[in-house]
Amino acid sequence: MSVQPIEDYTITFSESVKGWPSFYSYHPDFILGMNQYLYTFSGGNLYRHNTNNIRNRYYGVDYPSTITGVFNQEPTTVKVFKTIELESDDSWDCSILTDLSTGLIDESYFEQKEGAWFAFIRRVAGSEDFALRSTQGIGSFISTSGVSPGTIDLDFSVSISNIINYGDLVYFKAGATITKVGPITNINSSRTSISIDATDFLPAGSVIPTGSLIFTTKNSVAESYGATGYFMQFTLTNNNTSAVELFTVDSDVFKSFP
Repeated sequence: MSVQPIEDYTITFSESVKGWPSFYSYHPDFILGMNQYLYTFSGGNLYRHNTNNIRNRYYGVDYPSTITGVFNQEPTTVKVFKTIELESDDSWDCSILTDLSTGLIDESYFEQKEGAWFAFIRRVAGSEDFALRSTQGIGSFISTSGVSPGTIDLDFSVSISNIINYGDLVYFKAGATITKVGPITNINSSRTSISIDATDFLPAGSVIPTGSLIFTTKNSVAESYGATGYFMQFTLTNNNTSAVELFTVDSDVFKSFP
């Protein structure tokens, strides 16, 4: 049996609520509240907190602000969580976890509109689910040329779907094994031939076996299919060392229809 490591925190007790309301990432040797100031000792040095404009810096180390919450309306219904909206004066990094999938939003993805920040939830790279609608089958090819790590061309007897486009990732299935080849870099005018960047198709000199089934998926980060699950846990992280306020977190949610 493996034991998961427990992260260390400094916790404080409040006489007014008779509980432990605060968790701190820094680890003082001693902590004391006096004359409306918070004092701590670390390494034999005395520190008075909240006396300058630099936030989240303790003993010379910058710490992020982190907030974790859960959306769980209609808990017996599988839902699609599409967006995150922040009423805040700054954008945040956001990681997403549901019982069925994962997702993310980099702080640079947020767009500010009328004082709030909006972004679509992206899937995490490497978390492809071939059962999703983002997967499109093509079938078997009739001829191929090229080897990795160069360009591999595939020719088909029928036109491929218009849903498939540049940048889509190409996979092949040979027996029970699924292998990623790389992104599509070109589709001919009749849509019967595609070119694939096989730079990451290892080992060098690899080819796609005859008789393999070819299919594609959309880029897991660029395409915004959201996160699916009964609930969604979100973790917001902000690395700003100046004052930041966060008022509300919202999400656009609708019932999943598989």
